[in-house]
Amino acid sequence: MRINILILGFLFMGIGKAISQEKRWTLQECVAYAIENNITIKQSALNIESADIDKSDAIGNFLPSLNASASNFWSSGLSADPISGTNRTQTFRSSNYGIGAEINLFDGLRNVRQFQRAKLNQLLSQYNLGKSKDDIALFVANSYLQLLLNKESLKVIEKQHDITLESLKRTTDLVEAGVLPQGDLLEIEATSSDEITRIVQAENAVQIARVSLAQTLLIKDYEKFDIAEQEYLEPSSKILDKSIEEIRSTARTSRYEVQIAEQNKLLAEKDLEIARGNYYPSLTGSFSIGTTESDAEGIVFDDMGVPMTVGAAPFFDQFSDNYGISYGLSLSIPIFNGFSVRNAVKRSKINIKSADFQLEQAELDLDSNVYQAYLDAKGSAKAYEASKVSVKAQERAYEYAKDRYDVGLTNAFDFSQSKFRLENAQSNAVQAKFDYIFKIKVLELYFGIKLADIKL
Repeated sequence: MRINILILGFLFMGIGKAISQEKRWTLQECVAYAIENNITIKQSALNIESADIDKSDAIGNFLPSLNASASNFWSSGLSADPISGTNRTQTFRSSNYGIGAEINLFDGLRNVRQFQRAKLNQLLSQYNLGKSKDDIALFVANSYLQLLLNKESLKVIEKQHDITLESLKRTTDLVEAGVLPQGDLLEIEATSSDEITRIVQAENAVQIARVSLAQTLLIKDYEKFDIAEQEYLEPSSKILDKSIEEIRSTARTSRYEVQIAEQNKLLAEKDLEIARGNYYPSLTGSFSIGTTESDAEGIVFDDMGVPMTVGAAPFFDQFSDNYGISYGLSLSIPIFNGFSVRNAVKRSKINIKSADFQLEQAELDLDSNVYQAYLDAKGSAKAYEASKVSVKAQERAYEYAKDRYDVGLTNAFDFSQSKFRLENAQSNAVQAKFDYIFKIKVLELYFGIKLADIKL
Protein backbone atom coordinates (compact mmCIF):
# COMPACT_ATOMS: atom_id res chain seq x y z
CA MET A 1 0.00 0.00 0.00
CA ARG A 2 2.80 2.39 0.92
CA ILE A 3 4.64 1.60 -2.33
CA ASN A 4 1.50 2.35 -4.33
CA ILE A 5 1.14 5.72 -2.59
CA LEU A 6 4.76 6.56 -3.39
CA ILE A 7 4.27 5.59 -7.03
CA LEU A 8 1.17 7.77 -7.27
CA GLY A 9 3.08 10.62 -5.64
CA PHE A 10 5.87 10.38 -8.20
CA LEU A 11 3.32 10.26 -11.01
CA PHE A 12 1.62 13.43 -9.79
CA MET A 13 5.01 15.11 -9.41
CA GLY A 14 5.83 14.19 -12.98
CA ILE A 15 2.49 15.48 -14.23
CA GLY A 16 2.98 18.75 -12.32
CA LYS A 17 6.45 19.13 -13.77
CA ALA A 18 5.18 18.48 -17.28
CA ILE A 19 2.43 21.04 -16.85
CA SER A 20 4.93 23.66 -15.64
CA GLN A 21 7.18 22.91 -18.60
CA GLU A 22 4.23 23.38 -21.01
CA LYS A 23 3.50 26.90 -19.79
CA ARG A 24 2.79 29.27 -22.62
CA TRP A 25 3.31 32.97 -21.98
CA THR A 26 0.75 35.58 -22.98
CA LEU A 27 1.75 39.10 -23.95
CA GLN A 28 0.46 40.49 -20.65
CA GLU A 29 2.50 37.91 -18.71
CA CYS A 30 5.63 38.74 -20.69
CA VAL A 31 5.20 42.47 -20.14
CA ALA A 32 4.49 42.04 -16.43
CA TYR A 33 7.47 39.70 -15.99
CA ALA A 34 9.79 42.07 -17.84
CA ILE A 35 8.67 45.05 -15.78
CA GLU A 36 9.31 43.10 -12.60
CA ASN A 37 12.71 41.72 -13.57
CA ASN A 38 14.28 44.13 -16.07
CA ILE A 39 17.58 45.54 -14.83
CA THR A 40 16.95 49.05 -16.18
CA ILE A 41 13.62 49.19 -14.35
CA LYS A 42 15.24 47.93 -11.16
CA GLN A 43 17.85 50.67 -11.48
CA SER A 44 15.11 53.26 -11.93
CA ALA A 45 13.40 51.95 -8.80
CA LEU A 46 16.68 52.36 -6.90
CA ASN A 47 16.87 55.94 -8.13
CA ILE A 48 13.48 56.56 -6.51
CA GLU A 49 14.80 55.20 -3.23
CA SER A 50 17.82 57.47 -3.54
CA ALA A 51 15.54 60.46 -4.22
CA ASP A 52 13.56 59.59 -1.08
CA ILE A 53 16.79 59.66 0.93
CA ASP A 54 17.69 63.05 -0.60
CA LYS A 55 14.32 64.37 0.53
CA SER A 56 14.98 63.04 4.03
CA ASP A 57 18.34 64.87 4.00
CA ALA A 58 16.58 68.08 2.99
CA ILE A 59 14.13 67.73 5.88
CA GLY A 60 17.05 67.14 8.22
CA ASN A 61 18.50 70.53 7.26
CA PHE A 62 15.66 72.21 9.20
CA LEU A 63 16.44 70.29 12.39
CA PRO A 64 19.09 71.17 14.98
CA SER A 65 22.21 69.09 15.35
CA LEU A 66 22.86 67.58 18.77
CA ASN A 67 26.24 66.17 19.80
CA ALA A 68 27.66 64.80 23.04
CA SER A 69 31.35 64.82 23.92
CA ALA A 70 33.55 63.26 26.56
CA SER A 71 37.29 63.35 27.14
CA ASN A 72 39.70 61.97 29.72
CA PHE A 73 43.40 62.77 29.93
CA TRP A 74 46.39 62.66 32.28
CA SER A 75 48.91 65.42 32.95
CA SER A 76 52.34 65.19 34.56
CA GLY A 77 54.73 68.03 35.52
CA LEU A 78 53.95 71.72 35.63
CA SER A 79 50.43 72.23 34.42
CA ALA A 80 47.28 74.17 35.23
CA ASP A 81 44.82 72.60 37.61
CA PRO A 82 41.60 72.29 35.58
CA ILE A 83 39.52 73.17 38.67
CA SER A 84 41.50 75.92 40.45
CA GLY A 85 43.44 77.15 37.43
CA THR A 86 46.72 77.34 39.42
CA ASN A 87 49.99 76.04 37.99
CA ARG A 88 51.44 73.15 39.94
CA THR A 89 53.93 70.38 39.44
CA GLN A 90 51.95 67.18 39.88
CA THR A 91 50.44 64.22 38.10
CA PHE A 92 46.66 64.13 37.84
CA ARG A 93 43.75 62.96 35.71
CA SER A 94 40.88 65.12 34.52
CA SER A 95 37.80 64.65 32.32
CA ASN A 96 35.33 66.85 30.48
CA TYR A 97 31.72 66.12 29.49
CA GLY A 98 29.36 68.18 27.41
CA ILE A 99 26.29 68.33 25.15
CA GLY A 100 25.98 70.91 22.39
CA ALA A 101 23.25 71.85 19.94
CA GLU A 102 23.37 73.96 16.79
CA ILE A 103 20.58 75.12 14.50
CA ASN A 104 20.67 76.95 11.22
CA LEU A 105 18.43 80.00 11.63
CA PHE A 106 19.00 81.52 8.20
CA ASP A 107 21.19 80.56 5.22
CA GLY A 108 19.72 82.52 2.35
CA LEU A 109 16.74 80.08 2.21
CA ARG A 110 19.03 77.41 0.78
CA ASN A 111 17.57 74.75 3.08
CA VAL A 112 14.07 75.62 1.83
CA ARG A 113 15.21 75.46 -1.80
CA GLN A 114 17.00 72.16 -1.18
CA PHE A 115 13.79 70.69 0.18
CA GLN A 116 11.83 71.91 -2.84
CA ARG A 117 14.50 70.53 -5.16
CA ALA A 118 14.38 67.14 -3.42
CA LYS A 119 10.63 66.92 -4.07
CA LEU A 120 11.14 67.82 -7.74
CA ASN A 121 13.86 65.18 -8.07
CA GLN A 122 11.59 62.64 -6.40
CA LEU A 123 8.93 63.26 -9.05
CA LEU A 124 11.55 63.13 -11.81
CA SER A 125 12.66 59.68 -10.60
CA GLN A 126 9.06 58.48 -10.80
CA TYR A 127 8.75 59.80 -14.36
CA ASN A 128 11.98 58.01 -15.34
CA LEU A 129 10.64 54.79 -13.89
CA GLY A 130 7.40 55.18 -15.82
CA LYS A 131 9.30 55.81 -19.05
CA SER A 132 11.47 52.75 -18.46
CA LYS A 133 8.35 50.63 -18.01
CA ASP A 134 6.78 51.99 -21.21
CA ASP A 135 9.98 51.41 -23.17
CA ILE A 136 10.44 47.83 -22.02
CA ALA A 137 6.73 47.07 -22.54
CA LEU A 138 6.93 48.29 -26.14
CA PHE A 139 10.17 46.39 -26.74
CA VAL A 140 8.68 43.18 -25.33
CA ALA A 141 5.53 43.63 -27.42
CA ASN A 142 7.62 44.05 -30.56
CA SER A 143 9.62 40.89 -29.79
CA TYR A 144 6.44 39.02 -28.91
CA LEU A 145 4.69 40.00 -32.15
CA GLN A 146 7.80 39.13 -34.15
CA LEU A 147 7.70 35.63 -32.70
CA LEU A 148 3.99 35.41 -33.53
CA LEU A 149 4.68 36.58 -37.07
CA ASN A 150 7.39 33.96 -37.54
CA LYS A 151 5.11 31.24 -36.18
CA GLU A 152 2.26 32.26 -38.49
CA SER A 153 4.62 32.44 -41.47
CA LEU A 154 5.79 28.93 -40.67
CA LYS A 155 2.20 27.72 -40.59
CA VAL A 156 1.53 29.25 -44.01
CA ILE A 157 4.51 27.46 -45.55
CA GLU A 158 3.64 24.17 -43.83
CA LYS A 159 0.05 24.40 -45.03
CA GLN A 160 1.17 25.06 -48.59
CA HIS A 161 3.61 22.18 -48.36
CA ASP A 162 0.78 19.87 -47.34
CA ILE A 163 -1.04 20.95 -50.49
CA THR A 164 2.11 20.35 -52.50
CA LEU A 165 2.40 16.82 -51.10
CA GLU A 166 -1.20 16.13 -52.14
CA SER A 167 -0.43 17.50 -55.60
CA LEU A 168 2.72 15.39 -55.71
CA LYS A 169 0.75 12.22 -54.96
CA ARG A 170 -1.94 13.07 -57.51
CA THR A 171 0.62 14.05 -60.16
CA THR A 172 2.56 10.83 -59.57
CA ASP A 173 -0.61 8.81 -60.22
CA LEU A 174 -1.40 10.81 -63.36
CA VAL A 175 2.16 10.43 -64.70
CA GLU A 176 2.10 6.71 -64.06
CA ALA A 177 -1.25 6.56 -65.85
CA GLY A 178 0.28 8.43 -68.80
CA VAL A 179 -2.04 11.40 -68.47
CA LEU A 180 0.70 13.93 -67.54
CA PRO A 181 4.32 14.17 -68.72
CA GLN A 182 7.26 13.33 -66.45
CA GLY A 183 8.29 17.00 -66.46
CA ASP A 184 5.22 17.94 -64.43
CA LEU A 185 6.21 15.50 -61.70
CA LEU A 186 9.74 16.91 -61.61
CA GLU A 187 8.33 20.43 -61.32
CA ILE A 188 6.18 19.47 -58.33
CA GLU A 189 9.10 17.64 -56.69
CA ALA A 190 11.29 20.75 -57.12
CA THR A 191 8.57 22.89 -55.55
CA SER A 192 8.35 20.47 -52.62
CA SER A 193 12.12 20.58 -52.08
CA ASP A 194 12.09 24.38 -52.15
CA GLU A 195 9.28 24.47 -49.57
CA ILE A 196 11.16 22.10 -47.28
CA THR A 197 14.12 24.47 -47.38
CA ARG A 198 11.89 27.42 -46.56
CA ILE A 199 10.25 25.45 -43.72
CA VAL A 200 13.68 24.87 -42.18
CA GLN A 201 14.48 28.58 -42.52
CA ALA A 202 11.13 29.54 -40.99
CA GLU A 203 11.70 27.13 -38.08
CA ASN A 204 15.09 28.73 -37.46
CA ALA A 205 13.49 32.18 -37.53
CA VAL A 206 10.95 31.02 -34.94
CA GLN A 207 13.68 29.64 -32.71
CA ILE A 208 15.77 32.82 -32.99
CA ALA A 209 12.76 35.00 -32.16
CA ARG A 210 11.91 32.76 -29.19
CA VAL A 211 15.44 32.99 -27.81
CA SER A 212 15.48 36.76 -28.36
CA LEU A 213 12.24 37.21 -26.41
CA ALA A 214 13.48 34.92 -23.62
CA GLN A 215 16.69 36.96 -23.36
CA THR A 216 14.65 40.15 -23.16
CA LEU A 217 12.76 38.63 -20.23
CA LEU A 218 16.04 37.37 -18.67
CA ILE A 219 14.80 33.77 -18.94
CA LYS A 220 17.71 31.39 -19.41
CA ASP A 221 15.77 28.18 -20.09
CA TYR A 222 15.26 28.85 -23.81
CA GLU A 223 14.21 25.32 -24.68
CA LYS A 224 11.15 25.33 -22.42
CA PHE A 225 10.08 28.90 -23.13
CA ASP A 226 7.26 29.55 -25.57
CA ILE A 227 4.33 31.88 -26.02
CA ALA A 228 0.62 31.13 -25.94
CA GLU A 229 -0.91 29.67 -29.09
CA GLN A 230 -4.04 31.74 -29.48
CA GLU A 231 -5.88 33.59 -32.18
CA TYR A 232 -4.89 37.22 -32.41
CA LEU A 233 -7.65 39.14 -34.06
CA GLU A 234 -6.94 42.47 -35.67
CA PRO A 235 -7.19 45.26 -33.11
CA SER A 236 -9.85 47.91 -33.01
CA SER A 237 -8.96 50.89 -35.15
CA LYS A 238 -11.01 53.38 -33.10
CA ILE A 239 -7.81 55.27 -32.31
CA LEU A 240 -7.60 56.19 -36.00
CA ASP A 241 -11.00 57.92 -35.72
CA LYS A 242 -9.39 60.54 -33.49
CA SER A 243 -7.74 63.59 -34.98
CA ILE A 244 -3.99 63.93 -34.98
CA GLU A 245 -4.31 67.10 -32.90
CA GLU A 246 -6.27 65.26 -30.21
CA ILE A 247 -3.64 62.52 -30.03
CA ARG A 248 -0.81 65.06 -29.99
CA SER A 249 -2.46 67.11 -27.24
CA THR A 250 -2.97 64.02 -25.09
CA ALA A 251 0.61 62.89 -25.69
CA ARG A 252 1.90 66.29 -24.53
CA THR A 253 0.28 65.78 -21.12
CA SER A 254 0.76 62.03 -20.69
CA ARG A 255 4.10 61.12 -22.24
CA TYR A 256 7.05 60.93 -19.89
CA GLU A 257 9.53 62.42 -22.37
CA VAL A 258 8.04 65.91 -22.05
CA GLN A 259 7.36 65.56 -18.33
CA ILE A 260 10.99 64.57 -17.72
CA ALA A 261 12.23 67.58 -19.71
CA GLU A 262 9.88 69.87 -17.76
CA GLN A 263 11.13 68.50 -14.45
CA ASN A 264 14.74 68.98 -15.51
CA LYS A 265 13.98 72.63 -16.28
CA LEU A 266 12.36 73.10 -12.85
CA LEU A 267 15.40 71.50 -11.21
CA ALA A 268 17.72 73.87 -13.10
CA GLU A 269 15.67 76.85 -11.94
CA LYS A 270 15.78 75.59 -8.36
CA ASP A 271 19.56 75.16 -8.60
CA LEU A 272 19.80 78.84 -9.59
CA GLU A 273 17.83 79.85 -6.48
CA ILE A 274 20.14 77.71 -4.32
CA ALA A 275 23.24 79.26 -5.90
CA ARG A 276 21.91 82.78 -5.30
CA GLY A 277 21.37 81.91 -1.64
CA ASN A 278 25.13 81.97 -1.17
CA TYR A 279 25.06 85.77 -1.60
CA TYR A 280 23.18 86.12 1.69
CA PRO A 281 24.61 85.96 5.21
CA SER A 282 24.01 82.92 7.38
CA LEU A 283 22.91 82.95 11.01
CA THR A 284 23.50 80.00 13.34
CA GLY A 285 22.32 79.54 16.92
CA SER A 286 24.19 77.36 19.42
CA PHE A 287 23.73 76.07 22.96
CA SER A 288 26.00 73.85 25.04
CA ILE A 289 26.28 72.60 28.59
CA GLY A 290 29.35 70.88 30.09
CA THR A 291 31.18 69.96 33.25
CA THR A 292 34.69 69.07 34.41
CA GLU A 293 36.17 66.82 37.10
CA SER A 294 39.70 66.01 38.22
CA ASP A 295 41.54 63.87 40.78
CA ALA A 296 44.19 66.60 41.33
CA GLU A 297 44.85 67.59 44.92
CA GLY A 298 43.60 71.03 45.84
CA ILE A 299 45.11 73.83 48.01
CA VAL A 300 43.17 75.65 50.72
CA PHE A 301 44.26 78.20 53.30
CA ASP A 302 43.59 77.90 56.99
CA ASP A 303 42.54 80.74 59.26
CA MET A 304 46.15 81.85 59.62
CA GLY A 305 46.65 82.01 55.80
CA VAL A 306 48.82 78.92 55.68
CA PRO A 307 48.27 76.82 52.50
CA MET A 308 47.10 73.28 53.06
CA THR A 309 46.86 70.41 50.56
CA VAL A 310 43.53 68.62 50.42
CA GLY A 311 42.35 65.67 48.36
CA ALA A 312 40.13 65.92 45.30
CA ALA A 313 36.39 66.35 45.83
CA PRO A 314 34.13 63.35 45.11
CA PHE A 315 33.38 62.71 41.40
CA PHE A 316 29.65 63.45 41.48
CA ASP A 317 30.17 66.55 43.61
CA GLN A 318 32.54 67.91 40.98
CA PHE A 319 30.17 66.81 38.23
CA SER A 320 27.39 68.98 39.66
CA ASP A 321 29.52 71.86 40.94
CA ASN A 322 31.69 72.44 37.87
CA TYR A 323 29.09 72.56 35.15
CA GLY A 324 28.69 75.52 32.80
CA ILE A 325 26.29 76.71 30.08
CA SER A 326 27.05 78.68 26.93
CA TYR A 327 24.80 79.91 24.16
CA GLY A 328 24.95 82.45 21.42
CA LEU A 329 24.50 83.42 17.77
CA SER A 330 27.01 83.26 14.94
CA LEU A 331 26.66 85.47 11.88
CA SER A 332 28.69 84.89 8.71
CA ILE A 333 28.61 87.53 5.96
CA PRO A 334 30.11 86.62 2.58
CA ILE A 335 32.29 89.43 1.25
CA PHE A 336 34.63 87.81 -1.28
CA ASN A 337 34.92 84.16 -2.22
CA GLY A 338 37.09 84.13 -5.33
CA PHE A 339 34.11 84.50 -7.72
CA SER A 340 32.87 81.01 -6.79
CA VAL A 341 29.33 82.14 -5.94
CA ARG A 342 29.02 84.39 -8.97
CA ASN A 343 30.32 81.66 -11.27
CA ALA A 344 27.94 79.13 -9.71
CA VAL A 345 25.05 81.48 -10.50
CA LYS A 346 26.28 81.87 -14.09
CA ARG A 347 26.52 78.10 -14.52
CA SER A 348 22.98 77.70 -13.19
CA LYS A 349 21.69 80.22 -15.72
CA ILE A 350 23.42 78.32 -18.52
CA ASN A 351 21.86 75.08 -17.27
CA ILE A 352 18.41 76.69 -17.38
CA LYS A 353 18.94 77.70 -21.02
CA SER A 354 20.11 74.18 -21.81
CA ALA A 355 17.04 72.73 -20.08
CA ASP A 356 14.86 75.09 -22.14
CA PHE A 357 16.40 73.77 -25.34
CA GLN A 358 15.97 70.16 -24.17
CA LEU A 359 12.30 70.79 -23.37
CA GLU A 360 11.73 72.41 -26.75
CA GLN A 361 13.49 69.49 -28.46
CA ALA A 362 11.46 66.96 -26.47
CA GLU A 363 8.22 68.63 -27.57
CA LEU A 364 9.37 68.72 -31.20
CA ASP A 365 10.45 65.06 -31.07
CA LEU A 366 7.14 64.07 -29.50
CA ASP A 367 5.15 65.91 -32.18
CA SER A 368 7.24 64.26 -34.87
CA ASN A 369 6.88 60.81 -33.31
CA VAL A 370 3.12 61.21 -32.92
CA TYR A 371 2.70 62.26 -36.55
CA GLN A 372 4.93 59.40 -37.67
CA ALA A 373 3.02 56.88 -35.53
CA TYR A 374 -0.30 58.21 -36.85
CA LEU A 375 0.80 57.96 -40.48
CA ASP A 376 2.35 54.51 -39.87
CA ALA A 377 -0.90 53.25 -38.34
CA LYS A 378 -2.93 54.68 -41.22
CA GLY A 379 -0.57 53.17 -43.76
CA SER A 380 -0.46 49.77 -42.05
CA ALA A 381 -4.28 49.69 -41.90
CA LYS A 382 -4.49 50.28 -45.65
CA ALA A 383 -1.73 47.75 -46.33
CA TYR A 384 -3.51 45.12 -44.23
CA GLU A 385 -6.83 45.68 -46.03
CA ALA A 386 -5.05 45.46 -49.38
CA SER A 387 -3.30 42.23 -48.33
CA LYS A 388 -6.65 40.62 -47.46
CA VAL A 389 -8.02 41.56 -50.87
CA SER A 390 -4.88 40.15 -52.49
CA VAL A 391 -5.25 36.84 -50.61
CA LYS A 392 -8.85 36.43 -51.79
CA ALA A 393 -7.86 37.17 -55.39
CA GLN A 394 -4.95 34.74 -55.26
CA GLU A 395 -7.15 32.05 -53.70
CA ARG A 396 -9.57 32.34 -56.64
CA ALA A 397 -6.67 32.34 -59.08
CA TYR A 398 -5.20 29.25 -57.39
CA GLU A 399 -8.52 27.37 -57.46
CA TYR A 400 -8.88 28.21 -61.14
CA ALA A 401 -5.32 27.06 -61.87
CA LYS A 402 -5.87 23.88 -59.85
CA ASP A 403 -9.02 23.02 -61.76
CA ARG A 404 -7.23 23.58 -65.07
CA TYR A 405 -4.24 21.55 -63.92
CA ASP A 406 -6.45 18.65 -62.79
CA VAL A 407 -7.95 18.34 -66.29
CA GLY A 408 -4.62 18.84 -68.03
CA LEU A 409 -5.29 22.34 -69.41
CA THR A 410 -2.16 23.82 -67.77
CA ASN A 411 1.28 22.52 -66.94
CA ALA A 412 2.90 21.96 -63.54
CA PHE A 413 5.07 25.08 -63.79
CA ASP A 414 2.13 27.44 -64.24
CA PHE A 415 0.28 25.65 -61.45
CA SER A 416 3.30 25.97 -59.12
CA GLN A 417 3.57 29.65 -59.92
CA SER A 418 -0.07 30.18 -59.00
CA LYS A 419 0.46 28.29 -55.77
CA PHE A 420 3.60 30.32 -55.01
CA ARG A 421 1.72 33.58 -55.58
CA LEU A 422 -0.98 32.46 -53.14
CA GLU A 423 1.59 31.52 -50.51
CA ASN A 424 3.35 34.85 -50.98
CA ALA A 425 0.05 36.73 -50.61
CA GLN A 426 -0.77 34.81 -47.43
CA SER A 427 2.68 35.51 -45.97
CA ASN A 428 2.34 39.20 -46.80
CA ALA A 429 -1.08 39.26 -45.16
CA VAL A 430 0.30 37.73 -41.98
CA GLN A 431 3.13 40.24 -41.90
CA ALA A 432 0.77 43.13 -42.63
CA LYS A 433 -1.58 41.98 -39.86
CA PHE A 434 1.06 41.95 -37.11
CA ASP A 435 2.62 45.15 -38.41
CA TYR A 436 -0.84 46.73 -38.17
CA ILE A 437 -1.31 45.42 -34.62
CA PHE A 438 2.03 46.83 -33.49
CA LYS A 439 1.53 50.23 -35.18
CA ILE A 440 -1.90 50.59 -33.57
CA LYS A 441 -0.45 49.78 -30.15
CA VAL A 442 2.30 52.36 -30.58
CA LEU A 443 -0.29 55.02 -31.45
CA GLU A 444 -2.45 54.00 -28.48
CA LEU A 445 0.58 54.31 -26.23
CA TYR A 446 0.99 57.93 -27.34
CA PHE A 447 -2.68 58.44 -26.51
CA GLY A 448 -2.04 57.36 -22.92
CA ILE A 449 -3.25 53.75 -23.15
CA LYS A 450 -0.71 51.63 -21.32
CA LEU A 451 0.51 48.61 -23.25
CA ALA A 452 0.32 46.40 -20.16
CA ASP A 453 -3.45 46.99 -20.04
CA ILE A 454 -4.05 46.11 -23.71
CA LYS A 455 -5.36 42.73 -24.74
CA LEU A 456 -4.64 41.78 -28.31
